Amino acid sequence: MVDFGRLMTAMITPFNEQDEIDWDATARLIDYLIDEQKSESLVVCGTTGESPTLSDEEKLQMFEFAVKHAAGRCKIIAGTGSNETRHSIHLTREASKLGIDGVLIVVPYYNKPNQAGIYAHFKVIAEATDLPVIMYNVPGRTITSMSVATTLKLAEIPNIVGTKECASLEQVTQIVAHAPEGFLVYSGDDSSGLPALAVGAYGIISVASHVVGTEMTDMIESYLAGRPVEAAKLNQKLFPIFKGLFESPEPLPNPSAVKYELSKRGFGNGNVRLPLLPPTEQEQQFIDQLFV
Repeated sequence: MVDFGRLMTAMITPFNEQDEIDWDATARLIDYLIDEQKSESLVVCGTTGESPTLSDEEKLQMFEFAVKHAAGRCKIIAGTGSNETRHSIHLTREASKLGIDGVLIVVPYYNKPNQAGIYAHFKVIAEATDLPVIMYNVPGRTITSMSVATTLKLAEIPNIVGTKECASLEQVTQIVAHAPEGFLVYSGDDSSGLPALAVGAYGIISVASHVVGTEMTDMIESYLAGRPVEAAKLNQKLFPIFKGLFESPEPLPNPSAVKYELSKRGFGNGNVRLPLLPPTEQEQQFIDQLFV
């Protein structure tokens, strides 16, 4: 089993006033996530890192920077997936030269492949690298959802070690029930994190852990230690934040809300790249109330 920990943070990409990566803010953010928010792994250049608007050059720079700055204090997972299989292979191979610990590969978006195409996509990427591969099923963004059967078939490939699942708790339950030993399922939805643990998920790949990671670790540890009532109370306390970072009160594209909150804590200026927009004044007021 490849263990990336129970709590991984899908890390934002801080920008400066010129809309370029703010490396100073990135360094301080990595320290903060490891030392204060208790992240055991960081996923860099995933959706929360605004991967659709980052160039390959920027992604590779971020992978290298994160590996060097983390310096073994946590695992670094590189978001190298796209809706073009050859491009995903290329970026994975380039990333593998930089010392990363694994890759996160998303189900191809927009193309709408069938299950056979999804299987072939992940299979050839996994065969092109020795790195551990975590699959990412997020039908709310990709439209196409990877089925339980496809997930389980791919789980038989030795270096496909887990999945970040955002489809449903029912799907998490079915995957956990039939997956080979050592294949790990992570919830990709903060608000479903504790319920996912209850049906057998191993951990959470989180956005909210940027700002309540310590509390989420307490929740996870309480559940694992056999204190479900305590874990439930912690989840209830955190739930408004889990939901509020995505709805304020209307849907707010990730990572606009969490970048705004992090900017108040000194990690970047809160800017997102178009076509995303930062929170409006009204949305900022809503986010502020989440942390009162």
